[in-house]
Amino acid sequence: SARVPTISSSSQSSGTYKIVLADLVLTAGGGAVAAFRYLDLYDDTTVTPTDALIGFWDYGSDLTLADTETLTIDFSASNGALQLA
Repeated sequence: SARVPTISSSSQSSGTYKIVLADLVLTAGGGAVAAFRYLDLYDDTTVTPTDALIGFWDYGSDLTLADTETLTIDFSASNGALQLA
């Protein structure tokens, strides 16, 4: 499944920048997905540093997905995926 989030909105107000991402549904295809715990958000367009890390989410314990199983990443519409002040 696609692993590229869609930007719903991006705004700055009173010195705080907020980016809101649409929820992302990941589907295991072609077999099970090995155990993972973290999801990374990075900028694939940067040259230096290559694929600059923007942030990550820690699920607190390992997750696995069986073939065809889905994982919905529910980004907050009100708080955004990222806020910078």
